[in-house]
Amino acid sequence: MTQLSTPHITLDGVTYSLPDGSMLFSDLHEQFDQQATGLVGRNGAGKTVLARILAGQLAPASGRCVRHGSVYYLAQQVAPAPGATIADLAGVRAELDALARIEAGSVAMEDFDLVGDRWDLPQLLQQELERNDLGRHDANTPASALSGGEAMRVALAGAMVSGADFLILDEPSNHLDRHHRQALIAQLQRWPRGLLVISHDRQLLDTMARIVELSPQGLRSYGGNYSFYAAARAQERQSALDQLDQCKLERQREEQAMRTQRERQDQRQARGARQGKQANQARILLGRQKERSESSAGKLRQQQDAAREQLSAQVRAAAQQVRDEAEIVLHALPAVRGARRCVAQLDAVALPCVPAATRHITLGLNAGQRVGVIGPNGCGKSTLLKVLAGRIAALAGSCQVTDAGVYLDQRLADLDPARTVLEHLMAANRTVAQGTLRTWLAQLGLGAQKINAPSGMLSGGERLKAALACVLYADPTAQLLLLDEPGNHLDLPSLQALETMLRSYRGALVVVSHDDAFLDNLALTDRLSAGEHGWRLDPW
Repeated sequence: MTQLSTPHITLDGVTYSLPDGSMLFSDLHEQFDQQATGLVGRNGAGKTVLARILAGQLAPASGRCVRHGSVYYLAQQVAPAPGATIADLAGVRAELDALARIEAGSVAMEDFDLVGDRWDLPQLLQQELERNDLGRHDANTPASALSGGEAMRVALAGAMVSGADFLILDEPSNHLDRHHRQALIAQLQRWPRGLLVISHDRQLLDTMARIVELSPQGLRSYGGNYSFYAAARAQERQSALDQLDQCKLERQREEQAMRTQRERQDQRQARGARQGKQANQARILLGRQKERSESSAGKLRQQQDAAREQLSAQVRAAAQQVRDEAEIVLHALPAVRGARRCVAQLDAVALPCVPAATRHITLGLNAGQRVGVIGPNGCGKSTLLKVLAGRIAALAGSCQVTDAGVYLDQRLADLDPARTVLEHLMAANRTVAQGTLRTWLAQLGLGAQKINAPSGMLSGGERLKAALACVLYADPTAQLLLLDEPGNHLDLPSLQALETMLRSYRGALVVVSHDDAFLDNLALTDRLSAGEHGWRLDPW
């Protein structure tokens, strides 16, 4: 495959409309080149749609997307079809089959066209599998034998051997454990060509050369990594707040000045009327004087009305800027009622479908204890939470858990795609008024249109917000929160809001995550590690 020295993708006035006719984004102008770029934006802003337009999988409603060089797009959901193999997941099945036919004697031109100059593709793929700790597998291994994290690593291996001039990766670290997240970061830092990463992973974004934000106002580029972007956005929000305060103060001052001006004119009119009567002026002269006075007063009202509207327009514009910068807010949870000293006790529990090293666990959880669960993919972290939640039974041992615990699984299985977000939350909390529930959802960034649509129609991040709301706002308040990868798919403002809320939660918390920055911000008390020597509980 011929490599271009300067691969790039250019957006020229790109607009995209949803099937219901509403505008997702409009008039986007931007160029993506070899500079490693992170694309961020709030859930529902259209990042995945934009990525698919950049990759050529979707056509814009208007404008154009010009690609110079080949593009490889990796979607955030890796869902292998029945009967798929590692070669299918890696996107190289056609090339490998063509190679096999050539080795068997084929002279068909289409086979040679498929292979091109990639005669070493089988070796390259196997090297990538080994680099991703998947060397025990080969191209013909059934994809059904892989965990979610392993499937993502195979898909990433396919991206690395694609020979593309430009990679577009949509949330590539979501299902990776800590070790493989670090390996991905190192691998992407070595990538020599064009790269665009859609992510909410702050560690990954901190390795990007620039951040581009997608918002209702369009695309905006920040010439630095995530830390630079976060500082710039905080400064912009403060500037927007300062501008709003300044506009309100100016309007207040001008209103006072206009009131004073009107009072003085009224006083002049009254004085002139008195003087006219005292001077015994003719009625016709008094009438003309009154007309002039009323005309002057009318002109002053018109001028002041115009000035008032201009001042109000400035305030509205400043307020709109603040709303555009508005932070995501999670409603603070009430104090846990009737918290017990011990909320869960596992004695010699045998976990099902877990490697021998981490199959058995003894664990006690007390009220107020906050545990972060870490370990590689497939070690049993999610299984442990499911046992604690009563979703699956232990193979052996004793498991006693308070009945006030609530559980969020990473696949959001409790979220019925046919029901609306509001219906889900009203079922979880029957004591709070519907208007209050709507407000709480709006503070999460889920407006009226979103909460009244079937949850299956929402983006991944919006569905996660809905599931989080049902877990966190359930009545009664849970004594035990069991959260399995709650940060996956959340936009950065929502992730930070979740961190803030969980820090103030006073019940027992068990959270599984591979996001170090997220865990470090939760004020955890303990670290539960799973590894080759079993489970180990240490102070955080």
